[in-house]
Amino acid sequence: MIKKYFHLDELGTTIKQEFIAGATTFVTMAYIIIVNPKILEAAGMPFGASMAATIISAFFGTLAMGVYAKRPFAIAPYMGENAFIAFTVVKVLGYSWQTALGAIFIGGCLFTILTLLNIRSWLANSIPDSLKIAFAAGIGLFLTFIGLNETGIVTIGVPGAPVHVGNFSQPSVLLAIFAFLLIGFLMIKKVNGAILIGILFTAFLGFVFGVTPFPKKWMSLPPDISPVFLQLDIFGAMSWGFFSVILVIFVMDFVDTMGTLLGLGYKAKMLDENGNMPEIEKPMLCDALATVVGSLSGTTTSGAYIESAAGIEAGGKSGLTAVVTAILFLSTLFFAPLFAAIPAYAYGASLIIVGLLMITPVSHLKFDDLAETIPAFITITLMSFTYNLGIGMTAGFVVYPLTMLVAGRIKTVKLGMWIMFAFSILFYIFYPY
Repeated sequence: MIKKYFHLDELGTTIKQEFIAGATTFVTMAYIIIVNPKILEAAGMPFGASMAATIISAFFGTLAMGVYAKRPFAIAPYMGENAFIAFTVVKVLGYSWQTALGAIFIGGCLFTILTLLNIRSWLANSIPDSLKIAFAAGIGLFLTFIGLNETGIVTIGVPGAPVHVGNFSQPSVLLAIFAFLLIGFLMIKKVNGAILIGILFTAFLGFVFGVTPFPKKWMSLPPDISPVFLQLDIFGAMSWGFFSVILVIFVMDFVDTMGTLLGLGYKAKMLDENGNMPEIEKPMLCDALATVVGSLSGTTTSGAYIESAAGIEAGGKSGLTAVVTAILFLSTLFFAPLFAAIPAYAYGASLIIVGLLMITPVSHLKFDDLAETIPAFITITLMSFTYNLGIGMTAGFVVYPLTMLVAGRIKTVKLGMWIMFAFSILFYIFYPY
């Protein structure tokens, strides 16, 4: 029955393969369970309650993605958006986190309406192939940068040299390099579950050699969610002074989700002959509803996660991959100490490998056509080097119509791209730098 519902035979996959893929996706993004509430703690939100809200949002969105959209994509609160809320909206602009959650709720409702009206899918289908390729490659470099930083292979530098090589005498860095090579060697030998095996074996070595302490306990009671549950201030977010914040939240989530879905879809060969994702409104509706549920639960904007690429590379092709990931997310309400013990040097190395695999579509760019490659190049570089997917994607939306204008091919730019151009211009005008 499971095979028939998720069309496993038609997709050329198996239940075992989907389970491995779902577990791989989960392990590579389980850090969000701890990192998201840690960031929101800076805004004054209680850690335990925020962690519970994070898990609920990820479980709901990912389960919907698997059961309804039937895609191997996981959903969770976005990195970047959470930092924007905590450090910019609350700490710099001085708004309360309750008002920020109200803005996220409004954004989620708008996304839901636009999705049901098929406006989001129409806009997505207006994006040229060169930018879709750029999204995939940009995600790859972004994941690589995250992995290098999380593992300590690359560290924050000094003015004039913003990044610096890590300390290769540290056991954690050496284990990260070992994990990268192990996963790579296993993939060369075409070992099923290579990424998951590499993560778990490296974590085990770290425990055995005392680089990372064994978790003192494996289970715990779920945290109390009441301090953040239904605490959003919707009316406060509807004030004119909050317009710029809502606009930035809206555009960041809009382009992040669109770009991530198209980038993952391109890599997973889920796009049709026209370069569009069939029924893209289904995964878009899942992320919109996850954002609504997340804001009500007490966390920030949710959407499709780039770490889903790890599960796709592990063989995930159907919604069963997402269902497995969702169940594992829900289990963390009771097993949070165990999952939180997986060290960054283990899962971070897998992100570097996945980054390598995600940049391969760049070979399909027409490098002799600068009108196409200049916007793609700007998109790829800014997605990774600004550490913000939304910045790179919106930059591509701004530059692409301009290069087409100069090249005398303005008629090839679809109406949807001009709308994205206008939204992106507004994004840069109102972005609180």
